[in-house]
Amino acid sequence: MQVTSPYLSPPQVAKRLAVDPSKILVWIKRGELRAVNVATHTGRRPRYRISPADLAVFEAARAAGPQPKITRRRRKDPNVIQFF
Repeated sequence: MQVTSPYLSPPQVAKRLAVDPSKILVWIKRGELRAVNVATHTGRRPRYRISPADLAVFEAARAAGPQPKITRRRRKDPNVIQFF
């Protein structure tokens, strides 16, 4: 008898969002996507699970679109003469 869990694994989320599973792990490590590590040994490979509620929060945040990039001007070097 197989027990179904409401939590999703990173490959399941990747399939749902049509991205590579490694991208899901990057989002988890950056803290953009909240996940729970259900591994029995903490020193080994993590086994992440994502709740549907956390996935909905993530999708809502991503639906707003990308954040505008901050453009920074270079500091002008007083020893450089510009000829144009």
